[in-house]
Amino acid sequence: MARPREFDTEAALDRAMDVFWSKGYEATSLDDLCVATGLSRSSLYATFGSKRNLLLQTVDRYSESRTPNLAAVLARPLPIREAVGALLGQFIDQIVAGPGRRGCFLGNCAAELPRHDRGALARVRQGLARTEATFRDALARAKERGEISSSTDVDALARFLISAFQGLRLIGKANPDRAVLEDIAKTILCCLDQGTHGSKAA
Repeated sequence: MARPREFDTEAALDRAMDVFWSKGYEATSLDDLCVATGLSRSSLYATFGSKRNLLLQTVDRYSESRTPNLAAVLARPLPIREAVGALLGQFIDQIVAGPGRRGCFLGNCAAELPRHDRGALARVRQGLARTEATFRDALARAKERGEISSSTDVDALARFLISAFQGLRLIGKANPDRAVLEDIAKTILCCLDQGTHGSKAA
């Protein structure tokens, strides 16, 4: 059966992503995806090729839709510590409220996908690399403004921040206690404080 002419591929990807995000790749059935997207099995295969290919497209969709939001927060006219703090605050609010307890979609995929599926893991790495690059760009701008030490390795700090955010979201899945999450956030921000202190001392 051909897909309807008014079919919205991006909306279908968003709905499929929600299913994968909530249930996990293995636990998501074709029937789950058909219900979510409103497509029959034949239309689902005709549009996306396979369940695995659909997952890969949702990974790309996640990166394309979430990275601009992250970049917008980090691009605010604020010191880097305040910008990262605002981002951490958003994540904590989402975790405490409930929706954020699903964790990071990319992190979930990285944890669940089998190691031998190198193609799928490569797509996840690409998504994580986009997030890392967004942090790196923000840190580079902060370094130019003198907000962090001139000796700061922004590549290493960007990798640390993406790992720290992943860890925060992982902890939030099991323990959505605001006080615990805010303690973690304060420790993350200490790394930026040290960079700022180093800059002042230079």
